[in-house]
Amino acid sequence: MLDINITIMLASVLAGAAPVLLATLGETITERAGIVNLSLDGSILLSAMTAFVVAYNTKSLVLGFAAAALVGGLVAMIVAIFSIYLGQSQVAVGFVLTLMTRDLAYFLGNSYARLQGPQATPVPIPFLENFPFIGPIFFTHSLPVYISLFAIFACWWYLFRTPMGLTLRSVGEHPAAAYARGVNPGMHQLWYTLCGGLLVGLAGATFSLAIKPGWGRPQGAEGTGWIALALVIFGGWHPIRAAFGAYLFSFLQVIGIYLQGWLPSVPTQVFQVAPFPLMIFTLLTISYAQKASERGLPAETAKQTGRIERRARLKRLLRVLTGNAPAALGRPFRPE
Repeated sequence: MLDINITIMLASVLAGAAPVLLATLGETITERAGIVNLSLDGSILLSAMTAFVVAYNTKSLVLGFAAAALVGGLVAMIVAIFSIYLGQSQVAVGFVLTLMTRDLAYFLGNSYARLQGPQATPVPIPFLENFPFIGPIFFTHSLPVYISLFAIFACWWYLFRTPMGLTLRSVGEHPAAAYARGVNPGMHQLWYTLCGGLLVGLAGATFSLAIKPGWGRPQGAEGTGWIALALVIFGGWHPIRAAFGAYLFSFLQVIGIYLQGWLPSVPTQVFQVAPFPLMIFTLLTISYAQKASERGLPAETAKQTGRIERRARLKRLLRVLTGNAPAALGRPFRPE
């Protein structure tokens, strides 16, 4: 019985992480190009509403996901255009957009609240689903979950194993040098911000059409965009590490559901809110450990030498868990 429960729990973690993971990967691509898109939280809600409304009226999940991706891409494009071509603050524009899109989602979707609509059903992969333990965890999900798993490898491969990914990273690190080599930083930033926005839109659609089907207020996706922004930092702007953070957050959410049954005397709101401060605590812990590992310590005694060795091991661990932000992040390049 315990094995079955563990299998169900891990499968739930995998499924629950899908929308957060898609949004985190989208923002990772965007920030690697040097643009900060703070509109994620509102964009996810507006995309979730759009996906449900379009799928409900057309009876087509494909059109619902496509419409949501376009909405996410459009919101991201607004951030990029205002920043790259109009010289406005990315933080200010993104923050205004996240508030505007959130209210717009609730206003336009009000008449569709609590309606029963189409939802993505599980699509077990033949033969693979029958593998003991692994099969039920990885191969019995809906299509958006499979897409989120594939997106991890696709983003990593594109960023670190292709010439286009090298160009993308060079634009985010040193746009002036990229410009000197014939690259148009503005156009690349615009394109990759759009790509990141499309993934954010898919994250919203995954919420309303797969993970938490339907639309209402609250919808259940509130706060996801801010978590995705934090996970980009947590993952050191690396797709695989960011994915680990998304699964950690999903695990905290799922374990909170189990804890509600184990500790019925504790208010349910505690378990619903707990994953958010726990993620913040994790980020603060890693940040503190990283700063502590960078402090110098003279090697005068054997005790101090041992502390230096432990500090060196901590540094190696932190290099695996963290990374550096793109050097030109948030500062659009304007050729003279």
